[in-house]
Amino acid sequence: MSGIGTGYDLSASTYSPDGRIFQVEYAHKAVDNSGTAIGIRAKDGVVLAVEKLVQSKLLVPGSNKRLMTADRHIGVATAGLLPDARHLVNRAREEAQNYRDFYRAPIPGKMIADRLGGYVQAYTLYSSMRPFGVSTILGTVDRSGPALYMIEPSGVYYGYHGCAVGKGKQVAKTEIEKLKLTHLTCREAVKEAARIIYVVHDDVKDKEFELEISWVCEESKGRHEFVPKDLVAEAERLAKASLEDEMDED
Repeated sequence: MSGIGTGYDLSASTYSPDGRIFQVEYAHKAVDNSGTAIGIRAKDGVVLAVEKLVQSKLLVPGSNKRLMTADRHIGVATAGLLPDARHLVNRAREEAQNYRDFYRAPIPGKMIADRLGGYVQAYTLYSSMRPFGVSTILGTVDRSGPALYMIEPSGVYYGYHGCAVGKGKQVAKTEIEKLKLTHLTCREAVKEAARIIYVVHDDVKDKEFELEISWVCEESKGRHEFVPKDLVAEAERLAKASLEDEMDED
């Protein structure tokens, strides 16, 4: 009975006999069904990239972005349910603004990750709520330098040099582990991020996708901005060329 969740998955406040909270596990499944999102912490900043799956040809290109700004120096990449992601980003903006109003300084990366993680975790405690079906990657540059955090649907968060969530997270993690992140510049990280997104994309199951890439770095003067279109176009060209070379070798 406990193995499949029957009787123990009706509420987020109920443990199964083997100590599992099935509602949280289902939220993780919602994230795993989403397009891949990755974060790379380079030596001079942070790069975020998202494989935004296009569900219909009728959608306007560039709409429903999965990369958002929480504060001038904080970027957010999301994987999972988009409405949940927007709600969390709005909460992150409120936390950042409250901190700025009180302390007259931008909120540190670890602080906003901690506050947002506590907020997400609160939704796993009550039967009247459901967990957020989204994983959030936070990229920022503060006084201590570049920082990258990922908040899971359970509310737990960790600091990373590189992380990935979504359908292709396993392959993406393997590719990120091959990189020498401490020697990588943000411009180089943009090209690597584009290559990884193209590697993990499944052409058979998911025909169309849009590549979204943003950064917080010295080149953007410490602000979270979308990467210039010419650099993204070059990164996509190199990614496609790399894929073709791999196919030829096979």
